[in-house]
Amino acid sequence: MVGSGGREHALAWALSASPMVSKLYCAPGNAGIAQVAERVPIAANDIAGLVSFARDSHIDFVVIGPEAPLVAGLWDLLDGAGIKAFGPSAGAAILEGSKGFVKDLCAAHNIPTAAYQRFSDADAAKHFAETLGLPVVVKADGLAAGKGVVVSDNSKTTVSAINVMLTSPGDQLVIEEFLDGEEASFFVLTDGEHILPLATAQDHKRAFDGDKGPNTGGMGACSPAPVMTQAVIDKTITKIVKPTIAAMAERGTPYMGVLYAGLMIKDGEPKLIEYNCRFGDPECQVLMMRLKSDLATALIAARDRELHHLELRWRDEAALTVVMAAKGYPDDYTKGSKIRNLDAAARVEGVEIFHAATELSDGELIANGGRVLSVTALGKDVAEARDRAYRAVDLIDWPDGFFRHDIGLARSGAPSR
Repeated sequence: MVGSGGREHALAWALSASPMVSKLYCAPGNAGIAQVAERVPIAANDIAGLVSFARDSHIDFVVIGPEAPLVAGLWDLLDGAGIKAFGPSAGAAILEGSKGFVKDLCAAHNIPTAAYQRFSDADAAKHFAETLGLPVVVKADGLAAGKGVVVSDNSKTTVSAINVMLTSPGDQLVIEEFLDGEEASFFVLTDGEHILPLATAQDHKRAFDGDKGPNTGGMGACSPAPVMTQAVIDKTITKIVKPTIAAMAERGTPYMGVLYAGLMIKDGEPKLIEYNCRFGDPECQVLMMRLKSDLATALIAARDRELHHLELRWRDEAALTVVMAAKGYPDDYTKGSKIRNLDAAARVEGVEIFHAATELSDGELIANGGRVLSVTALGKDVAEARDRAYRAVDLIDWPDGFFRHDIGLARSGAPSR
């Protein structure tokens, strides 16, 4: 398992329960992942180090969690070394590596998305943004850890975002119309030809209650997503996912792995906001809580192009996760604060606590990142899952952390994109 976040902890937790897995390593992991896997001190972006370790340790299968090593070609190098891995090639990971590429693909294949243009010239970008009116969306073209999106409701913010995103030669951005509606996340496993939909989920991107504040990597999620009715799911598969998979195969870069479609839904019609080439974080946490089928079997089937033989089983219960982050996130925050009373919180019925950025120091649990914990719960419905998750959050003693209080409630603020 490659990675160190809450997503990777959730995946490692599920993989560790598989009868197919005799030994699980995680590079580099975190304090929570150490409970279910042996940590390896290799950074997720140390491509050569990861390939060398996998080869020397005779690893049978690698699960690549974060997007950066996928875009950098980790899958390709592992494949070249004869090591099977779950995830897309670098050529296919461009679906997350370039927002502009995705928009052009949508335009070429009639995939519903927001009106847009791509720019490398700041003045031209500002002029086009004015023609779209307000609010308007400014997106960095490349990877930005879920934070390279500015939804601007005034000209000053728009100009500032464009100037920040076009600071170096070769920088590009996308200006697009603001989509009104309700946001949801839709995931499929794909082997490059066949697709296997996963359960639905809904992320909460903004930092503060009421969908206020800056975009983050995600402050909480719930599953299932009420807005994702079967009719919306069918339209998403037919109009968005299948044309994308077909286009990538036709391009000579077949997409294998998990494909994450960020959607905006209005009046029952889905439009694509963006693609990600990995499991969402924190959506992965709620999906793994609900998954009844063996995860390792599913991931290997995607790699071996055998998804058409597979079905997935899901728990009827709902799942909800509340992200606890360091105060100041997603801007400047302090590392090194102590977190206490996690054991008591984990004893709340139906709760699992996935670590996103923790280390142990002299027996104390230390926060060493922005998003630090994902307190996740199952319940007979979203209300019960929510109650259990927040009961656990209230038991955690971390004065330097903060969280949203409205995860899983009806969305009252503006959509995040």
